[in-house]
Amino acid sequence: MDQVRETVRLVGDVLGAEVVGVYLHGSAVLGGLRPASDLDVLVVSRRSMDGRERRALLDGLLERSGSANGVRPVELTVVVRSEVSPWRYPPTGDFLYGEWLREDYEAGLLPQPEPVPDLALLISMVLAGDRPLAGPPPARVLEPVPHADLVRASVAGVPELLGELDGDTRNVLLTLARVWSTLATGEIRSKDAAADWALERLPPEHRPVLAHARELYLGRRYDEEHWSGGLRARVRPHVEAVLAEIERLSPR
Repeated sequence: MDQVRETVRLVGDVLGAEVVGVYLHGSAVLGGLRPASDLDVLVVSRRSMDGRERRALLDGLLERSGSANGVRPVELTVVVRSEVSPWRYPPTGDFLYGEWLREDYEAGLLPQPEPVPDLALLISMVLAGDRPLAGPPPARVLEPVPHADLVRASVAGVPELLGELDGDTRNVLLTLARVWSTLATGEIRSKDAAADWALERLPPEHRPVLAHARELYLGRRYDEEHWSGGLRARVRPHVEAVLAEIERLSPR
């Protein structure tokens, strides 16, 4: 919680009275932080940030996030309230920080406004979690996301996910399970809960891969991750089976 408070303080120092609300979401709210979990934070602002504010927020996060600083990774998203309420798809994000982009940030990348379909999922999680860190409850700030847009956003991220399969296997498998679960039920589950849901529905030959990804998520940091040759050989057949279910449930 010290790191969460530091993040909220940084946002307040940079944006001041322009902050409408700051909300915790993701693993910390859905099912509890795991060894490799990010701290996921959504900031709702009254206006778009200027260049100086972007620089100050980015520099502050680079100093407060990730293993290089001996703390958890922070994933922080800023949205302008008028860009997401009234709701429209695809929504626009004003600023995104994530540790997977650290090298780009250190090379000079400054986050800019851009369409972010994933905001449909993120806002839905914020509303369901109802964990304000500053400002009013999220239901007084954000509008519910229509189920059709939740489905569109879930499916939109699949091609990018598949490109990361070899380098980020556990997260890709768990996220695909979550996509399948969300399309089938309309509910956004934690990664381990989505894996439990999918494991009950997978043929036996495709269960070991997801069961191992779930075990890694619950108890192992990334530097402790290991896949045997036998399990690794089963990854792509498992993915093809889950993709077939996602395709079956996707809107035509």
